[in-house]
Amino acid sequence: MNNIRNIAIIAHVDHGKTTLVDGLLKQSKTFRDNEAAMSQNLIMDSNAQERERGITILAKNTAINYQGTKINIIDTPGHADFSGEVERTLNMADGAILVVDAQEGPMPQTKFVLKKALEIGLKPIVVINKIDKRDARISEVIEKTYELFLELATNDSQLDFPIYYAIGKEGKSWEERPADYHAPSDLTPLFEAILKHVPPPLVESEHHFQMLVTSLDWDSFQGKYAIGRIRRGTAKPGLAVALIQNDQVVDTGKVERVFVSQGLKRLEVESAQAGDIVAITGMKNVGIGNTIADSTNPEALPSLSISEPTLKMTISANTSPFAGREGKFCTSRQILDRIKQELETNVSLRLTIGQSGEFNLSGRGELHLSVFIETMRREDFELQVSKPQVITKEIEGQVCEPLEELTVDAAPDYVGVINSEVGRRRGVLISQGENSDGSVRLVFEITTRGLLGLRNQLLTLSRGTAVLNSIFLRFVPLGTIIPKLRNGVLIASESGKAVTYGLNIAQGRGITFIPPQTSVYEGMIIGQNSREDDIEINVTKEKKQTNVRSSTADIAVILTPPTIFSLEQCLDFLEDDELLEVTPKSLRLRKKLLAASARAKAKK
Repeated sequence: MNNIRNIAIIAHVDHGKTTLVDGLLKQSKTFRDNEAAMSQNLIMDSNAQERERGITILAKNTAINYQGTKINIIDTPGHADFSGEVERTLNMADGAILVVDAQEGPMPQTKFVLKKALEIGLKPIVVINKIDKRDARISEVIEKTYELFLELATNDSQLDFPIYYAIGKEGKSWEERPADYHAPSDLTPLFEAILKHVPPPLVESEHHFQMLVTSLDWDSFQGKYAIGRIRRGTAKPGLAVALIQNDQVVDTGKVERVFVSQGLKRLEVESAQAGDIVAITGMKNVGIGNTIADSTNPEALPSLSISEPTLKMTISANTSPFAGREGKFCTSRQILDRIKQELETNVSLRLTIGQSGEFNLSGRGELHLSVFIETMRREDFELQVSKPQVITKEIEGQVCEPLEELTVDAAPDYVGVINSEVGRRRGVLISQGENSDGSVRLVFEITTRGLLGLRNQLLTLSRGTAVLNSIFLRFVPLGTIIPKLRNGVLIASESGKAVTYGLNIAQGRGITFIPPQTSVYEGMIIGQNSREDDIEINVTKEKKQTNVRSSTADIAVILTPPTIFSLEQCLDFLEDDELLEVTPKSLRLRKKLLAASARAKAKK
């Protein structure tokens, strides 16, 4: 199969891999000159949340043709929370383009994705991207990359890798470090590198059909698509196949249609050969990790190995006084059906149902879980979620919790407060160094429990300038209890609409989260106290009118603008006795027990 190459693009978040894929798609003449995609950026990030957040969430595959060779490209996420997407899709590739930022160098997720690629045996090509950055430190980054390969390589041959240089946003690449970044160039060196260094797939085209399902898709026309690389044989419509799960045949059926990728489109074909990445229809009960094989010789392929979740939260139907006002899907049954649908494609997600009927959802991190909750919210679901909790596991009779490596880049002025805050959370400083742009890089080891809520706290302390990245290291024995790190809250004592007079009183006690004329209910959190205890305040209270007038009494009250939290910030803010009410229109923080008398009784 010399006319096929399968390659994955891997990198740390925001190192430019999706922009590089844009260039490969455009310069391979995949699109006509007048197609809309030619003027777009981040072509592969088609999901609304991906475009809003500026990150890749879902791994996607596309295909281009270059000099008679079909190149299947798999664009993978760079954020650690979506590493399950990386783990399941790397199996489709024979090589990997590792993109490294010329200024930041190898980062935590660079280490994770490279380790996975080398374990599978993918042939790496290193691309030093963004070499035109003002603070680029190319020689040092290359040295750090070599050190990373020395640490992770599984055999000596993996230490011999080619290095290319690129400015992804301009569609330029070079085999040697250029003297003039402004000189005309394109991505031809990178195309040639793929043909030269990535081996064609090793296949058994004469044997019976066999494919491992690594991804699923669905549409209302064809139903469910099973996506994967054909390991052997040929896929064609009408082929009788068996579905294998855990080495057991669990279903049989026929291949209805076979599709291959071409740019952003799926093209229906009469047959596809071993080594190609295809999407086939006809198997309704197929799942990720299943093997689809010729029914005359149903042999299973090794199943996918996905790392375990580290964080969990409880999701249930909304029980607030405002339940059902803003959402279309509000019942537990509807929420459960949507979670089960997500479990089919989101391989890092786990579900257990609690004794009270609540849904315990486990994932890789706060972002992983919050992206799914935001997706449900946009689909008109209404629900409530609890504070994220760390998943512990018993190892050799000892309760253990996940430990992570945290990297913080910040200005020197904020090093003291960052060290102090991480120290409060039982984090340990491992190393400290200066970056080429004058900022300081701090590397800590801290438990996932200590990381909860830390991102927003450090952004506040550093005036929004600190850059945080973390990656799972290992499980360690459960540490001491981390003290409560947040002040108390301001709680609405009466239901109604918040008014300026009541909110002005509340702002005398702390910061508020809502503007005037917001509907509130008893037990709803409307702000944060400046002290440790919770306070109940009647923000619906109007000023009493009298016949007495003074020159200053009727001057309009000017309120401080409320602090508005994002979904992730709300989850970070929660304590154990609180919930977040999520609707298509609102995010409301509330106490689990709404009545003040019930909360007082629970404390006793």
